[in-house]
Amino acid sequence: MIYRKIPCRFLTICLAVFLLLVPAGGTLSQEISQTGRIRIESALVTVPVIVSDVRGRFLPGLDRDSFQLYQDGVQVPISVFLTSEDPITIALLLDTSASTKSVLGKIKKAATRFLLQLRDRDVAMVASFSTNFQVLCRFSSDPEELEDAIKSARAGGGLTKMRDAIYEVIHRRFRSAAGRKAIVILTDGQDHGSQISSQDLLDEISTTGISIYSVFYTVDPRELMKELTGISSRIPRTSSEQATGPMADWKKREEEAAQYLEEISDLSAGRFFRSDITKLDDAFKQVSGELRSQYLLGFYPEPSKLDGSIHELAVKVAAPETIVRSRRSYRSAAQAEP
Repeated sequence: MIYRKIPCRFLTICLAVFLLLVPAGGTLSQEISQTGRIRIESALVTVPVIVSDVRGRFLPGLDRDSFQLYQDGVQVPISVFLTSEDPITIALLLDTSASTKSVLGKIKKAATRFLLQLRDRDVAMVASFSTNFQVLCRFSSDPEELEDAIKSARAGGGLTKMRDAIYEVIHRRFRSAAGRKAIVILTDGQDHGSQISSQDLLDEISTTGISIYSVFYTVDPRELMKELTGISSRIPRTSSEQATGPMADWKKREEEAAQYLEEISDLSAGRFFRSDITKLDDAFKQVSGELRSQYLLGFYPEPSKLDGSIHELAVKVAAPETIVRSRRSYRSAAQAEP
């Protein structure tokens, strides 16, 4: 990863990494083998949490003692506690398949305004996906570099490997990232060509503590046809309920795509936004608000829980009339044989 400039930011990020390795007792969880090498325990389970009041207003500023964390109904000690004051690492994924050609300009403008809201201590990467996954900018907090990366995105890929792009970020790009992490994806959601299946990606997401924010927009196939071929479509403009033939098939695939994006966002304690292409700024404003208010809890499961199965998670907050949204389950890694 590339962190430009500023020793202070580097120290902040290093501090976040250190915090992720320190369990509740305050002792670094590590062993020194006979070879003298340090082995660090990697079974940490992270739980993103959003707390709001009954009016939907976020509640920042809570301390560790305000939270109780439960695994399978049993309270567990909170080993890691991060707030909005700690850095966040964001992966912004832009759908650049052929279906976005008529709207990519609006998408790029809204995405640029979103990233310009990042704080100095936050870092982001920009990537696009269509037939191929392309990193347009490695992790950086330089506004000019991020803006140039978004400007460089070009539409036209024949496939839409959305699921593969998410998997790539989870397993490769975020592998060495510590602390609060989020994927923000802009797409019409209609995956074509991914190698990883819908269910396998859900299973992968359940093993991570990465929040996924899906911004789903619709593309008018008539405008797309005109953009790609220069020929106006003769398909009549009808409501979703009245659509027939090819339009009915398009609307069905569109709705199935939206439902899947909502599922992966809900599973990861992120959020799903359905937005008109002209109102992406509103969706991004809500994403920014959540990321600025997100807490991250972490704990080390007992060895008996490292069995490869799914375990329930719950978070309670010691504050009246609060609404808590958090990761609700995780699939543990099976403990290696000695």
